[in-house]
Amino acid sequence: MGEIVAPDLEELRAFTTRLRCVEACGDAGLGIEWIDAVESLKSVGCAVQAVVTDDVATCMREDRKARGLPRVEWDRGIASQIALARRESPNRGGRHLGFARSVVHEMPHTLALLRSGRLNEWRATLLVRETACLSAADRAVADRRLCSDPDVLDGVGDRGLVAKAKGLAVELDAAAVVARYRKAVSERRVTTRPAPDSMAYLSVLLPMEQAVCLQATLGRDADSLIATGDSGGRTRNQLMADLLFDRGTGASVTSGVPVAVNLVISDEALLAGENEAADVAGFGPVPAGIARQLVAAALDGDTAVTLRNVYSCPLSGALTAMESQARMFPKGLRKLIDLRDRTCRTPWCDAPIRHHDHILSRRNKGATTAHNGAGLCAACNYAKEGDGWTARPVRRHGRTHLFDLGTPTGHHYRSAAPRLPSAARRSEIEAILIAHLRAS
Repeated sequence: MGEIVAPDLEELRAFTTRLRCVEACGDAGLGIEWIDAVESLKSVGCAVQAVVTDDVATCMREDRKARGLPRVEWDRGIASQIALARRESPNRGGRHLGFARSVVHEMPHTLALLRSGRLNEWRATLLVRETACLSAADRAVADRRLCSDPDVLDGVGDRGLVAKAKGLAVELDAAAVVARYRKAVSERRVTTRPAPDSMAYLSVLLPMEQAVCLQATLGRDADSLIATGDSGGRTRNQLMADLLFDRGTGASVTSGVPVAVNLVISDEALLAGENEAADVAGFGPVPAGIARQLVAAALDGDTAVTLRNVYSCPLSGALTAMESQARMFPKGLRKLIDLRDRTCRTPWCDAPIRHHDHILSRRNKGATTAHNGAGLCAACNYAKEGDGWTARPVRRHGRTHLFDLGTPTGHHYRSAAPRLPSAARRSEIEAILIAHLRAS
């Protein structure tokens, strides 16, 4: 057999085009073989991405170093470019870059298993994560003992793999594992993220013993209410959730809490029964019926309610622009940008807005206006200020706000603001819910 030659970029794209044409084969046995082959292909692709990602970072860093840029600029924005190429958030881009550097420079056996298709990207990521606290030398030992022989991890589930990696890390450097635990405790936090059906997940990252204690206490008190007949018809899970809310806010789950929630809803949907979805800042779209219910419940209860008028174009849903000569965005204009953009405007980044950025910078005579303003997270704003990045607003009459983002490698990405509630459009979700309620 002759030497295998790596394909060039055009060959890879041609193969991708051919792969799109694959249809059902009509044979279960052959189908399983296809699934196995494609899974191996995905693993090989992940290995290639890791190698190329590390190479891209190395080339950019060396180029900036050779041009005499200050050290603080050598790595700026590289993770963001990786993220844009992979159509993911900058946060994930940083993880991909860290993963690539680890497997390429410190974990060659893990990379080899990826290349062979015997290990997928997620399981390789678990190995990288659980050995991150080790020195390069100890990590190399862990890599060799876990991945030099493919049979060691063959058939082992994710939990078993994590247990093996953790056990080996403790064996090689227990002090490093303890130091990592102390650092993890310092990063405890509370976060929320949207869930289906207009619900939300509240996540609490705590030390293991505190989390177990909290859940056990809620369960014990819920069982007590059920035993004494004070459950009000609620299930154990519902009681635990309500107890957590009551104790965390100091108010009853049925009375509401005097905390401001930005609800963006058209006047037709609020007052005339239209079905256009509303938007809750920091969460996302909710059916108009639920939004009206939230407003009505707040008005009927003891919660202080403030209604704010936010006007948009009836057809496009674009917010009306506000002009200002100030260098810093005034409070009202910042609020307008927050409500228009909702999350960071960098493509595929949905982090909370932390900075109100001049798309065309002030040093390039960029105006302090809604058209030239964008909400960005801190990481994306700092990356955009790096060497070789460009940005410019794009004017499209009657359309949602748009700007063009250019990277140092010459690639361009468009960022369009999400459409806001407008009476000219109906929410399919709301229509489906109303039809279901009428049918029942």
